[in-house]
Amino acid sequence: MVIEKRIRAELAALEAQAQIRRLEPVRGINLVSNDYLGLAADPRMRQAVLESVQAAPRMASTGSRLLSGHDEVWDALERDFARWIGAEAALYFTSGYAANLGLLSALLGPEDVVFSDSANHASLIDGMRLSKCRRVVFAHLDLGVLEDELRRHRASSGARFIVVESIFSMQGDRAPLGDLQGLAARYGAALIVDEAHATGVRGPNGRGCVAEAGLSSAVFATVHTCGKALAAAGAFLCGSESLRQFLINRARPFIFNTALPPYFAAQVAAGMRLASAAEAERARLHALSEFLRSELRAAGFDTAASDSQIVPVILGANDAALAFASHLQARGYGVRAIRPPSVPPGTARLRLSVTSQHSQSQLADFVAALCEIRMERSPAHAAP
Repeated sequence: MVIEKRIRAELAALEAQAQIRRLEPVRGINLVSNDYLGLAADPRMRQAVLESVQAAPRMASTGSRLLSGHDEVWDALERDFARWIGAEAALYFTSGYAANLGLLSALLGPEDVVFSDSANHASLIDGMRLSKCRRVVFAHLDLGVLEDELRRHRASSGARFIVVESIFSMQGDRAPLGDLQGLAARYGAALIVDEAHATGVRGPNGRGCVAEAGLSSAVFATVHTCGKALAAAGAFLCGSESLRQFLINRARPFIFNTALPPYFAAQVAAGMRLASAAEAERARLHALSEFLRSELRAAGFDTAASDSQIVPVILGANDAALAFASHLQARGYGVRAIRPPSVPPGTARLRLSVTSQHSQSQLADFVAALCEIRMERSPAHAAP
């Protein structure tokens, strides 16, 4: 069949470019997990789910929330989450991808202009593409270029939005939200922020970078995923009550998606409650992240502009990233090589995720292992 030949040819091309991906469990010291506060193995989470399952009237939602899948527990959870984040309202989606896709594809039209950071997540990009809006991509966190583009499109008849992540998933750097909101206000645009890697990690009680910047009432919408620091799944879209009602009626990933079973709301609620109180874990996470960045940079490794718990080690070529990952896995470290198209060509890397469950000695040993591998691969270039 023609399609089978095409599939095999595509796979062969990916293999030749060292871009093929395979599903493998993480073994050893896990340095790729988004379980930033260590709640995934917390017995309190398990207990909350067990109690909810025991009390659940049914084990499946049986349909979308607009049909048979709605339950009052979701209304209560959305109110509680909005109150925690500091938003007027929240709407729960079954994944962060679905939330970003639903928000942007429903909200935007061909007459609207969106100014999108070049490092934005695929879910944001796909939502913009589906909307058929005019998309202006600006160089990563280059506010000078962004302002030029905002000025150039000032006369646009449609709405204007700036879309960014608060902590970028591949770079590990943080967006200057105050400056971005200032630009948005100056040029009549609205700011949308994906808080996926900040929820539970940054801000007062883990409310995220928007709350940390004091912008909860100024930002148009935020997206908060639950499958990372909150050790659950799904995501909340936070904004005004009118935006919530609009998305219930227009966001296709919400309208046509089967709801999660009611008992699962207890896991999300437990994650929110435990993350809110996890001040010691947050402090430890920030200290460990700073330690790892400092050790890597002192050893001569490129960690880009990371200033979060996500720490890239940029190695350049695909085969270099794969080789480092393979050697580290053999030494007992669970790491992954990140290659294009997840990152720009020539910037293949290891993407390290620090959690509060790591120890300083583990991270120091990891940096030492990286140095040893560099020496083995290229003795002449081993020193920083």
